[in-house]
Amino acid sequence: MRMGLRKIMRVLTSGAMIGALPWALVPGPLAAEPVAAGANSKIDADMARQAGGEIYTFYAERGYRPLWLDSQGQPGAGANALLELMATAGIDGIDPARLGLSAVNAAIGSAQSRSQIDVTRAEILISNAFVTYVQMLRANAGDAMTYEHPNLRPQQVPAYHVLKDGQNAASLGDYVAQMRWMHPLYATLRGNLATAGYDDSLKKALVSSLARVRGIPNSRRQVVVDVASATLWMYEDGKPVDSMRVVVGKKNTPTPLLAGYIRYAITNPYWNVPPEMVANNIASNVVRRGVGYLKAGGYQVLSDWSATPGVVDPATINWRAAERGGLDLRVRQLPNGGNFMGKAKFEFPNPLGIYLHDTPQKDLMLRSARQFSGGCIRLEDAQRFGRWLMRGDFQTEADRPEVKVDLPAPVPIYITYLTVQAVDGRMALAPDPYGLDLRQVPMTASAPRSGTPPI
Repeated sequence: MRMGLRKIMRVLTSGAMIGALPWALVPGPLAAEPVAAGANSKIDADMARQAGGEIYTFYAERGYRPLWLDSQGQPGAGANALLELMATAGIDGIDPARLGLSAVNAAIGSAQSRSQIDVTRAEILISNAFVTYVQMLRANAGDAMTYEHPNLRPQQVPAYHVLKDGQNAASLGDYVAQMRWMHPLYATLRGNLATAGYDDSLKKALVSSLARVRGIPNSRRQVVVDVASATLWMYEDGKPVDSMRVVVGKKNTPTPLLAGYIRYAITNPYWNVPPEMVANNIASNVVRRGVGYLKAGGYQVLSDWSATPGVVDPATINWRAAERGGLDLRVRQLPNGGNFMGKAKFEFPNPLGIYLHDTPQKDLMLRSARQFSGGCIRLEDAQRFGRWLMRGDFQTEADRPEVKVDLPAPVPIYITYLTVQAVDGRMALAPDPYGLDLRQVPMTASAPRSGTPPI
């Protein structure tokens, strides 16, 4: 039974146009011939006009040619891919009923009559469902990640541009099937979750990982750190162009899920010892080995936490009181071969003081599980990472401490936690070192050597 026009208009305007596409995703150049149905096929202009808004503007600009249906009223590859995604939208944390899936399926069936009105009804319903689905995905990013700036979140994009991006794709079917409006990690994880045969543990891990990836937009250049596998990727234009191993936080000092802008590097850095480590590591070593321990390790005691502190004679410090936590001491390590910051560190503002840095302990990178730090991220190859950030030359040698080197442009970094990975085309359980998804710890790092500061 066909729907009345007034009822159709209510369906067409019921979708939530709340948009949320990646902040840097913008429409590409117009295709020479938009991906569409037959060149001579048209939808009803008056009906599209009554639907109103950006969907009408989109169809008017393309001469009322269908996007989703061919000249026989049959759904194309893009429509079929969208129907599959909508039918399994529960994976995305979205109720398929909110996308009007039943109405879309009924309209597609009616469109095979080749009636212009039926084709128009189906076209507009599919477009509205597509826009609603894309925007709900981006709005359903969750709150697992702390963002330095609102622009780092998945951003709203008008319905017109959602449709325009699909139209401009070389293949609408591939664009939809591969969910190219999302981060590249998303479609791979989701496609495997939609496949039957996974046990409950893997499904739970996949659902959790998908929710975290929804919080990562697809910007042109970005750094992604997966804490679970202790791996860092460098992305350009939606593709990983390089990767490296990293060391991340121990279970009791976890690396948090953060997003920020890496704005500069510091070469030849000091290492400011965290106050709790002054008591637990530095002071206890001085008590046992004497103040010569400080000179051998290149440590200084400073008068305060200002930008221009004085240097304090360590012989004047009551180190036993410091060991008990009774003194608030500032200790830093001078730049040298054994400095725990290595030759460079890379900072992005965040409330927890997390940053990325070089490390002299390269042997830790050979471990299969690399959770050894106090929360900061140690890099396998800081020099290579710096060259990528700087788009070219990156010199770590300096004739003075703490040399600030600004990036040509800020680069977003997203620190996430993914407990699944692709193995031979299938998903397999990845390490869950913090036990967030599986309520167990299938792979954890062994304790670092005694006396190694957990930075």
